[in-house]
Amino acid sequence: MMTGPTSAANQQEPRPLVHHIGGDINKIDRAETQGDRIDRVEKIKLPHLAGEFGADRFLDRETSWLEFNTRVLELAEDPDLYLLERLNFLSIVGSNLDEFFMVRVAGLRRRIATGIAVPSAAGITPEEQMEDIAESAHELMERQHRCFHEEVVPALEKEQIRIVKWDDLEREARDRLHKYFDEELFPILTPLAVDPAHPFPYISGLSLNLAVVVRNPKSGKELFARLKVPDTLDRMISIDGSRAVNSPSREARFIALEDVIAKHLDVLFPGMEVVEQHAFRVTRNEDLEVEEDDAENLLQALEKELLRRRFGPPVRLEVEDTINPNVLELLISELRIEESEVYKLPAPLDLRGMGAIVKANRPALHYPKHIAHTSRWLNENETSKAANVFAATRSHDVLLHHPYDSFATSVQAFLEQAAADPKVMAIKQTLYRTSGDSPIVDALIEAAEAGKQVLALVEIKARFDEEANIKWARKLERAGVHVVYGIVGLKTHCKLSLVVRKESDGLRRYCHIGTGNYHPSTARFYEDLGLLTCDPQITEDVSRLFNQLSGYAPKSTYKSLLVAPRSIRSGLIDNVNREIEHKLAGHEAKIQIKCNSMVDEAIIDSLYRASQAGVEVNVVVRGICALRPGVPGLSENIKVRSVLGRFLEHSRVFTFANAGKPKIFIGSADMMHRNLDRRVEALTVIKSEQNKKYLLDMFDNYMSEKTASWHLGSDGEWTRHFKDEAGKRLMDVQSFYLASREGKKRK
Repeated sequence: MMTGPTSAANQQEPRPLVHHIGGDINKIDRAETQGDRIDRVEKIKLPHLAGEFGADRFLDRETSWLEFNTRVLELAEDPDLYLLERLNFLSIVGSNLDEFFMVRVAGLRRRIATGIAVPSAAGITPEEQMEDIAESAHELMERQHRCFHEEVVPALEKEQIRIVKWDDLEREARDRLHKYFDEELFPILTPLAVDPAHPFPYISGLSLNLAVVVRNPKSGKELFARLKVPDTLDRMISIDGSRAVNSPSREARFIALEDVIAKHLDVLFPGMEVVEQHAFRVTRNEDLEVEEDDAENLLQALEKELLRRRFGPPVRLEVEDTINPNVLELLISELRIEESEVYKLPAPLDLRGMGAIVKANRPALHYPKHIAHTSRWLNENETSKAANVFAATRSHDVLLHHPYDSFATSVQAFLEQAAADPKVMAIKQTLYRTSGDSPIVDALIEAAEAGKQVLALVEIKARFDEEANIKWARKLERAGVHVVYGIVGLKTHCKLSLVVRKESDGLRRYCHIGTGNYHPSTARFYEDLGLLTCDPQITEDVSRLFNQLSGYAPKSTYKSLLVAPRSIRSGLIDNVNREIEHKLAGHEAKIQIKCNSMVDEAIIDSLYRASQAGVEVNVVVRGICALRPGVPGLSENIKVRSVLGRFLEHSRVFTFANAGKPKIFIGSADMMHRNLDRRVEALTVIKSEQNKKYLLDMFDNYMSEKTASWHLGSDGEWTRHFKDEAGKRLMDVQSFYLASREGKKRK
C-alpha cells in the first residue's frame, strides 16, 4: 500500500492546520517548530461548522450527475448553437447516461441487493436514490428525444439533411438499399427464435435489437424472435452517397439501419408471416470488480472479469413507445427487470448512432475549425518548425493549456525528441488512457529499441479502456519496455512523464506533469493543463514517485508534490485552513478550485469552514457537485460555476492567496473519494510567477459575470447565464482562449 510522508504529524490523526506534508511546499518558517505552530494555531480557534448543519449541507451526487447532463442537454436545445454540434450534444447525453446506468445505477442496485443500503452523505438511502433517479432519468431522456424530434430534425431538414423512412423512398433508392442488404447485412444477421427448443437469448449490453413477432401461416401460432442490429456498421445509412452528405447545395438523406433490416424480415424468416417488430435496447451492470493480491497476475484477473462483465444484470430497458404491450411484458419477464426501469421513447433509440450525420462536412453547421498552435513558451520566435523542448524547458518552466496549445508540438514532441536523443538515458511514463495509434506508445517503443531504459506504468483498470490497455501493455513488453501495473489495490491515475538526460554538467531530469491523459485524440477537445519543468525539486519528487510505483518505497516523501492516497486531501485541507488563519489575521485570503467533480465531504466541510471565517471561495466544476453554496451561516462566501461547451473542461487547479504570496497546484485529482483514497494521484506546485498569473487570470475569466456559465444556487438548482440584460450573449471563455492563441483581442 502506498504511503506518504513519515513526519510525526503523519503517524496519527492530523489536527487542524498541523498536518505537514513536506518542508518547502508549505513555506513554513524554518525557525518555527511544529509545537510552536500548534500552540499559535489553537489560540485562533478556527470555526468548526458553527451552527446546526446536518446531512442536508450536501447535495446528492446522483441527482447532481443527472443535472450535469441536463446542462449538456441545454446546449443541444440552444437554437443559436451550430446545428450539427447540437446533434452531437444529444449524442453525448446518451453516452453519458449509458455510463451512469452501467456504473452508478448498477452500484446502487448491488448495494441494495447485498444489504449494504446505508444512506449517502446527503442522508438519502439507496432505495430513495433509485426512486429519484427513475423520475429524473425518465424526464431527462424524454426531453432529449423531444429536442431531437421537435427541434433538431426540423432544423436539419431546412439544411437539406433528412432522416427518412422506407416508405419515403423512390424505387431507385430502394433498389440500392436492397443491394446493400443482400451484400452487407444478410450475411451477418442471425435471427434467434424463442420457443421450447430455443431459450430466450442473452441480450448484450448497449446492443440495439429487434423484437420480432412472426406467425406460422399453417397453425396460426405467433412466435417471438430476437434479431441483433450489427454494431459494426454505421447506424445511419447515407442513401445518396458522400457527395450529397458533404455538399450544402444537395439533399442528403439518411435511413436507420434497423429500418432497412425491418423491411427485409421476410428474407430472414422465409415461410413465416412477419406480424410486427419493435426496437429495444438493454443496459447492463458493466462496472468491474477485480480482486487483487500479490500472487495473482493482474492481467489474467482482469481478462476474466471482462468476460464476466458481458453477463452483468440488466439495469435499464429502452423500448420504442409503439411497442406491443405483450411483447414488452415478455421482455420485462425474461430480462427480470422492474417496470420503473423501462424507458418508452420515440424511435430511433440510442441517439449515439447519429455519428454519420454529425460528421457531415458542412462547415456552416459546425464550430469553426480549430488549429492548435505551438506554445509560445516553447517556440517563442515561432520561426522553426519544431521547438526544442529540452532547451525551452531549461530556460523556464512551461505551462501548457490544451487544446489551445498543441499537444503534438509539446507533450508528444517531448517524448519523441527524448526517444531520438542519444543523450537521453531513461524515460519513465504513466499511461492511463491512450489511443490505438498512439505516437506516445510508438516513442516509448522506439526508445526501448534504441537501448534506453524505458518504464511504462500502464493502468489496465482504466474504466471501459481495459481491453485496449491490455493490448498496449503486451505490445510494449514485446518491444523491451519495462511494463508495470502500479500498486495493488490502487489505480494509477497520475499523469507523469520523466526523462533523464546526460548533459555537460551531469545528469538532468525533465518531467511533464499533467491534468489529462496522454491521448493525442482527446487532447484535441479536452481542456487540460500541463507543466514541463526541469526544476530539481519537482523532478526529484517525480523520480521518487516512479520508484514508489515500480518498486518498494513506502516511506517516500515529497517537497513539491501532493500525492494521493496519503497527502492530497490532508495537504489541500491544510492549505484551506491556512487561508482561514490568514483571514483571521487580516491578511489576503482566497481559495479557488477547478475540477471535474466536487464530492469529498472532508474537502467540502473545510471549504464551509473557510466560508464561515469570511474567506472567499470560488469553485468551477464541470460535473458532479455535492457542495451547497450560498447557505446563510454556512457557505454564503462560496460561489460555484460550471462551464460547458465545445471542449470538455478537464483541468484540475487549486489556488490559495496565501497572504499575497499565491500557492497554486495543478494535477490529476478530482475531489472524489476514489481519487483521494483509491488512486495514485499527483498535484504539483507551480513555482513560476508568470505561470501563476496565467492561472489566476484563468479563474478571473471563468468566474466573471461577463462569462457564459451555469450558476449553482443554495437550493441545488443550476441556472444558465448566457445573456446579459440587453439580450446579448455573454463571453464564451473557450472562444476567448482560442482567439488569444490567434493573437486576437478580447471583444
